[in-house]
Amino acid sequence: MADVMTNYKISVDEEEFTLSNQDMAALDMLELDENKFHLLQDNLAYDVAVLHSNFMDKTLSISVNGNTYEVKIADAYDQMVEKMGLLINTSQKVNEIKAPMPGLILDIMVEVGQEIFEGTPLLVLSAMKMENIILSQGDGIVKSIEVKKDDAVEKGQLIIEME
Repeated sequence: MADVMTNYKISVDEEEFTLSNQDMAALDMLELDENKFHLLQDNLAYDVAVLHSNFMDKTLSISVNGNTYEVKIADAYDQMVEKMGLLINTSQKVNEIKAPMPGLILDIMVEVGQEIFEGTPLLVLSAMKMENIILSQGDGIVKSIEVKKDDAVEKGQLIIEME
C-alpha cells in the first residue's frame, strides 16, 4: 500500500507555509503536559502551548515562548476546495448543530427563537481539557436547544435544531 503524503497549509497571521506528515514526524518535540510542548528547531528551544482550538474551523491559538499566534490549518481537502473556487462567500441555512466531539457543555450563548448568522457563537464545549467555542456554520433561527449547561455530549449528538 502506497504511503500517502498529506501536505497541510499553515497560516500564521499573514505568513503561509506547508508542512507534510513527514515534516511533522521529524519535529524534535516533547509533550510536557496536555497542550504544552517543548520544541527544538535549528538549535533553538521553544516552549509551545495550545491556548484554544476550534476543530470546526481548524484554528488554534498558540503561545510560543510567551508570544500568542492565531493559526489556521488547511488539509488537502480544504486546499482542493479553495483551488476549485468553491469558497465563494455564500451564506447557507443550517438545520442541525451537532457535537463535533465528545465533551461537556460549559455555556449556551443562544436562545430559542434567536436569529443567528454564520459565525455566531453558539456554545462552549469543553473537550480534552480545552474550551472550544462552537460557531454557526450558516444562517437560521434557533428552533430548539437539546442540551443544557453541564450536560455531557457524544460526538454527533444533536445540540441545537434550526429552522
